[in-house]
Amino acid sequence: MIGLSSYAGVMESLMNSAEEQQPSSPLANSWSKIQESSKNQKPKCVGGFVLVHAGAGYHSESKAKEYKHVCKRACQRAVDRLKAGALAVEAVAAALVELEDSPFTNAGMGSNLNLSGEIECDASIMDGKSLHYGAVGAISGIKNPVLVANRLLSEAQKGKLSAGRIPPCFLVGRGAHDWAVSHGIPPCPSEKMASKFSLSAYKRNKRKMELAEKIDTGHNHAKKRRQSSENAAHYGCGCWAENACSMNSHSTAVSTSGCGEHLIRTMLARECSAAMQSEDAHQALLEAMQNKFISSPFLAGEDRVLGGVIVLRCCRCVEPPPSQNIQGILVEFLWSHTTESMCVGYMSAQDSKAKTHISRLPPGTVPGQCLAIEGGVCRLMSVVE
Repeated sequence: MIGLSSYAGVMESLMNSAEEQQPSSPLANSWSKIQESSKNQKPKCVGGFVLVHAGAGYHSESKAKEYKHVCKRACQRAVDRLKAGALAVEAVAAALVELEDSPFTNAGMGSNLNLSGEIECDASIMDGKSLHYGAVGAISGIKNPVLVANRLLSEAQKGKLSAGRIPPCFLVGRGAHDWAVSHGIPPCPSEKMASKFSLSAYKRNKRKMELAEKIDTGHNHAKKRRQSSENAAHYGCGCWAENACSMNSHSTAVSTSGCGEHLIRTMLARECSAAMQSEDAHQALLEAMQNKFISSPFLAGEDRVLGGVIVLRCCRCVEPPPSQNIQGILVEFLWSHTTESMCVGYMSAQDSKAKTHISRLPPGTVPGQCLAIEGGVCRLMSVVE
């Protein structure tokens, strides 16, 4: 299992093929039972399942096509890498590059500008097998921050540095930039990473803030100036991945999005991963979002708690396999959000194209105070050598 922040999670099992994949209908705080029907497909020696998101926030109808299209491309990129024999960690990084390169996502190219009009990016990735983690924060001048996070992960897996030094798992700012360049990742002028959308949003929001600050003084003025970006690359907050072991019956991968401060203070990614060890994945995620996020004592002073999460859970099927060398694998894929909307895409290695969906809160509900939860299942067959 691989967890990736801000946008993707990949589940990979050796030599498997999808029998069936069904999404649920849009729901809020409820669940439609997904019925599985058998399709007698012959297992093929390729496999994997990918779930991505294009942020939790607001996705306008006018740009819905673009949001969905970039999710489709990200899924296809990851599946192509898996079919070529790449490990899940490389496939998920490839999906993130596609998302970072899109001007419609708040990652890499087209990221939101900070108060100074500059682009600073976060990215993190976690390997559920080794439990190693790599992340960068507030990095400028790098087109694809996920490549830096992934390189940190791979370097950490090589063991200690000279003189017994422990390799870093999290680098920030100029140091992260210099480390990336020294490890062969090319720099990119920060001004080239801004899009017309991000520049327009910056100018619009700056005018709103300046107007508000003319009214606010003292403490309120300082408070507004302290607001930070929405991304969160902190350990356990932006992503989490953990393979099944003696302690856990399920493999899980989680990626979050939304207000970074809310994700950090609740460690939402890790909380959701832990919840997935319960028997009912949907109910567990619903309770985690309600009790560990919206109603979290760590966010007691917030009137609106904003965030979203995508979750993959994998386990062996209970029913006996059709033959001794074939095992059934059940993949459950879920997403939940308290923001107005969340765009997701998903695809198995046997699908001809990815499916996408923009999940929205029901009409009349208040963002940050209620949640939507949806998902589906994908049944895989794994060839055991």
